[in-house]
Amino acid sequence: MGDAAAGVAGVETMVDASVIRALAVAEAMRRRGVGAALVNAARKAAHTRGARRLYALGRRGEEYLLRFGFERVAAKDLIDDLAGAFTADYLRAHPGALARMDPLRLDISRDGVIER
Repeated sequence: MGDAAAGVAGVETMVDASVIRALAVAEAMRRRGVGAALVNAARKAAHTRGARRLYALGRRGEEYLLRFGFERVAAKDLIDDLAGAFTADYLRAHPGALARMDPLRLDISRDGVIER
């Protein structure tokens, strides 16, 4: 792949909660652990920013993120916990987009001590 990116993850944090806004792996790099490394990096980034809960939006019926301990939750939980974040505000304003996704949550409150 040369200098091309293998994948990308983006995290948005609001006080005690974060959401993985983007998670993508280049087709040629799939099934090599890149996605798992990105999920773990997003988890660490969220935790070091003080988040106790990490949310994600999986495509309806997709099981990938459940492998990492994420659990399905009500959309209201995600939207309420991330109130004021771009992702939550967008989903509140576009319920059709949310209807195509499974809101997921992972408790990261015990991921270790944060030194500030």
